[in-house]
Order: sequence, then C-alpha cells, then structure tokens
Amino acid sequence: MYTWESISGPGTIDDLVADAHAAGYPDMTVRRVHDWIAKGLLDQPRLRTRRRGSDKAEHSVNQRRLLLLLLDKRQQVAHMSALAQVPLAMWLWWDGYVPTRQAQRVWVTWVGRGRRSQEVAREGAVGLLEQVGHQLATETDRTRFVRVITELGNGKALTVRGRAELLDAVRDVMEPDTVFAASGFVRALGPTQTPMTVETVIGYIEALSVALGRTVDGTVDAALLDRARAIHRASTAGYLAQRGGLATEAGQLAHLFREPTLQQQFDQAGRQLLLVLGMHLVHRRTRGV
Repeated sequence: MYTWESISGPGTIDDLVADAHAAGYPDMTVRRVHDWIAKGLLDQPRLRTRRRGSDKAEHSVNQRRLLLLLLDKRQQVAHMSALAQVPLAMWLWWDGYVPTRQAQRVWVTWVGRGRRSQEVAREGAVGLLEQVGHQLATETDRTRFVRVITELGNGKALTVRGRAELLDAVRDVMEPDTVFAASGFVRALGPTQTPMTVETVIGYIEALSVALGRTVDGTVDAALLDRARAIHRASTAGYLAQRGGLATEAGQLAHLFREPTLQQQFDQAGRQLLLVLGMHLVHRRTRGV
C-alpha cells in the first residue's frame, strides 16, 4: 500500500496527483490540487528556475505526505471546512509541516462566511456549554445559552440589554436555581488561581465573538495568527504541568482533564485557536493597541 514512507522527496503537482492515484484516490486531479492550495489545505509550491525557461514548481515532501493524510481524513468528514482542521492542527502543534502563510488561508476556510461562520459560532457555544454547564441545568436554559452565544458570534452587537441576557443565560447553566439559589454559593471551575466563574465565561464569549468578527472581516493577518499560536503553546505547556493535580482535585469532573487523543487534537484545533485569538484581541483592545 502507498503510505507516507513511500514518499522520500519533494515533487511537482503531477507527482501529487500520482501519489493520490497510487494511494487509491483516482478522483484527485491537477485542478483539485489547485483548489486545495487556494483553500489552504495545501501550501503553494516552491518555484524553480533554470537558465532557459523554468521547471515545474515543487511541493515539499511534507506537503506530499499531508495530501495523503487529507485524502484519508476526507472519508471521515462531511464538509471541506472540517477537513481544514487537519493542516490547521498541524500548524498549531508541530513545526515544519505547515507554514503560516498556508495556515492563514486554511483558517479563513475553516471559519468561512454566512451559514458556515454561524456553524462555527454554534460549535463554540456548544463546546463552552459542555465545559461549564451544570448537569442539573434545564434543557431550556441550555438552549438559550447556545442561542445567545451563537447570535453574538455571528455579529450581533452586545448591547446593555444583551449583556444582561447573556449574564442570565450563563448563570442559569452554571448555577441552576435548583442547586445554588438557596445556598448563595458561586460556582467556579478550574485551577484556583484562574477560576472559571460566570464573568470569566462571559469574557470567553466576548473573545469568541471578536475573533470570528475579525476573521470574517479579513483582518486576521499572519503575524496575528503567529502570536496566537505562541500564546496557545505557552498556556498549554503550563496547563499540562498542572493537569494531574487538577484531575485529582476535580473528582467527578476529572474527565475534563484527561489527555486528548490525536483525533481530538485535530477536531479541537479551530475552536482552541479561535478562543486564544479572541482573548489576545480583547486584551489588545483594553490596552488601546
């Protein structure tokens, strides 16, 4: 079977198509390779020149291998936007495979516009609900939480009245009346130095909204993405050092701190980068940068 190990050097676009056919994907064509390059699924090839005329541009050995991975993952996803998380995750976690110029294009592909960007906003809301929602929160409150956050992520302005609704929606899923109303306790998740309180969650929601808006507006450049990646890697290193202790302290919530599988890292790359990018943008805005 044609695998990663079968590829030992750079190759032209014809080599990429031949790789795909040898691996059992006869529908891969030169035109589709160009389309995937435009979407950021693959990087642009390196131009080669000679004294007279020019040779065909070359794709690196890692890009040839990335193509095989994309073709394999394509069987598992329904939309191209989901496939975009493969190179995005590789750029986020590993050096040498995906350059930032490619990550910038594939980031726009993942976020998308219109219905797709609304789906991203909803995915972010559902993911946050899974993180902070109390098991006794009602289905009505959960539905409102997802709706309110999705609307904000899709461009709805956060007015004074809207912030009050957001506050109620977050509190109702984090601190349901059936559990917290009589006691007066306030729920906080995560490490003691940075507890996940209602206000913290609202800050996360505002960050998601800002990051989505800036991406849809086309104002997230390569330097901004590089900065977000650096922040994410640094914060993740700190979290990994604490994860064992946090899992021990969490009791019934210990599953929140288990090590993600490789598949989960691919599936969560976009959402993780969206949050970090948003938090960085909000921090810059509060400093007037």
